[in-house]
Amino acid sequence: MPSRYLVTGGAGFIGSNIVEKLLTRGDSVRVFDNLSTGKRENLAPFLNDIEFIEGDLRDEAAVRNATAGCDYVLHQGALGSVPRSIADPVTTNEVNIRGTLNALMAARDAGVKRFVAASSSSVYGNTPTLPKVESMTMLPRSPYAVSKLATEKYCQAFHAVYGLETIALRYFNIFGPKQDPASQYAAVIPLFITKAMRGEAPVVHGDGLQSRDFTFVENAVSANLLACDAPSSNVAGEFFNVACGARYSLIDILNGIGDALGKTVTPVHEPARAGDVRDSLADISKIQDAMGYKVLVPMQEGLRRTMDYYLKVNK
Repeated sequence: MPSRYLVTGGAGFIGSNIVEKLLTRGDSVRVFDNLSTGKRENLAPFLNDIEFIEGDLRDEAAVRNATAGCDYVLHQGALGSVPRSIADPVTTNEVNIRGTLNALMAARDAGVKRFVAASSSSVYGNTPTLPKVESMTMLPRSPYAVSKLATEKYCQAFHAVYGLETIALRYFNIFGPKQDPASQYAAVIPLFITKAMRGEAPVVHGDGLQSRDFTFVENAVSANLLACDAPSSNVAGEFFNVACGARYSLIDILNGIGDALGKTVTPVHEPARAGDVRDSLADISKIQDAMGYKVLVPMQEGLRRTMDYYLKVNK
């Protein structure tokens, strides 16, 4: 009998990629999403194969209803974006912290086998030490980062107090197909690609030499599934970096996009943004040792696949 998975935020970028992978394995999938940032079209090819519940993480009863009968919860639902959290810290707090608490309580009471939560590399803050290792002191610099650290701490507490098997995954700059370039808070890679395709100058905040451990979405999907299957003694109550273990500057990304398009992409430089970190690079040895995680798609190949996706959808 196939396992039943609840994917919160399953109409979003990472969530919908997880849904697609689960379906290819023959699993039973239920999606819970309020479509505030997720899009129904991300699930359009699979709507006949999944159970879709439109609901809000802040609605405790709705979350309980969605969780009932599920074996695993992959909690991707959240309001992303550091700038959004700075503009509206209250809503970020309500969705990301209270929403996670609602999801954890529902999972505990439904007897869920394992609860895997999306966290973020932003919890590390702007410490100059590289690479980022899970044992480092967390210094979150934005309301969003604080909300993700709270997500991790609630997961650990529910494991310690209630015995719920929880895992938090610290995503490092995930990118790939289905990432929305039109959002006010769009991530840098889809924004750069779509601007360059239109012949417009991408905006770079700062000098462009700030670096990130850009991670293709297939690697994040793999980490979620491995987290569900790994021995509980290796993963329960723990948190793990999800990345490639390599860093690239924004200028590197622009050059890669330009090479793929056969033209030079010259950015417009604007002031650095509040709350942004300068450099980010993950140590991924913990997740490799605990789960057998491998980098399935390195950054350059992921960028090529992402370019192909946007060229196809923007024809």
